[in-house]
Amino acid sequence: MHEAENRSLQARAYLASRQRWHPAEALPWVLAVASYFLFPNSVFVGTQVLILILFALSLDLILGYAGIVTLGHAAFFGIGAYAAGGLSVHLGWNEPLSELAFAGACAALAGLVSGWLLLRYHGLALIMLTLAVGIMLQETGNTWDSFTGGYDGLNNIHPSPIFGRFDNDLYGYHYYWYALLVLLGVLLLCRRIVHSPFGLSLLGIRENAARMPALGCDMLLRRTGIYTLSAAIAGLAGGLFAQSNAFVTLEVFGFARSGTVLIVLILGGAGRLYGAFVGGAIYYLLEHNLAKLNPEFWEFGVGLVLLAVVSFGRHGLLGLPGQLLHRLRRRP
Repeated sequence: MHEAENRSLQARAYLASRQRWHPAEALPWVLAVASYFLFPNSVFVGTQVLILILFALSLDLILGYAGIVTLGHAAFFGIGAYAAGGLSVHLGWNEPLSELAFAGACAALAGLVSGWLLLRYHGLALIMLTLAVGIMLQETGNTWDSFTGGYDGLNNIHPSPIFGRFDNDLYGYHYYWYALLVLLGVLLLCRRIVHSPFGLSLLGIRENAARMPALGCDMLLRRTGIYTLSAAIAGLAGGLFAQSNAFVTLEVFGFARSGTVLIVLILGGAGRLYGAFVGGAIYYLLEHNLAKLNPEFWEFGVGLVLLAVVSFGRHGLLGLPGQLLHRLRRRP
């Protein structure tokens, strides 16, 4: 009995140590605040970077922690975007916070239903099924043009000022802080989850799915739970995208968006939370600067960088310092 209590205390101490904040975690937020003042003419671009990071964070929960590989994650981003845009255009509801909550709820419902059905499959079958869902939603949107506007999309999305005071001004100053605060709230939630016993069970599923049922773990329930949460966060990113851009098109469902967010995670490092921050910032810098050099072949440059990261940094750019330190320690 005494030994069992000691093990319980050790487990609690381990979980508490995982939840401690490290000084380096303040760096992304300091840079985000500093960027607002250093690059005032690029605030709108900065908002899009924050939305991409939020979207990548949602994918990291299922890919980096639960090992669920998907090529159709843009489906939930698109559902959130059209949910927020549809409220404004068709129902005249323009309150931004409730719009955003509705976007997340719609995407969560879609994640719950699709996750309960699709997560019974694994490997290539799951990848193809998630890809098919995204394609089906895009084609459904094209057919249902009375709601989605078809390939012309939804225009004239006009969110009301946040708290009745902060509107979506021409340069997007207010929406930068809006997106940053949403991202901060989501990160705190994700950090709490991945450092909890539930988060540890997800890592167990990722590392050894065959053993977890023997430990009493309901794999389908846990995978569906994290899939639903991931879909909700992707829906929030889509809702922010619709509000900040004041329009949304069927491109939000496209395979290119799912591929982009996967590239972001590979660049930054999956299963690290802050890998989404590093990957999102690096991807936008590459896209912006390489497109200036060659507007037609900038993706070739992104491909080269991605190839180098995959070849020399198995855990992304965020994992390179630890990888180099490990190699230095192994030297005689």
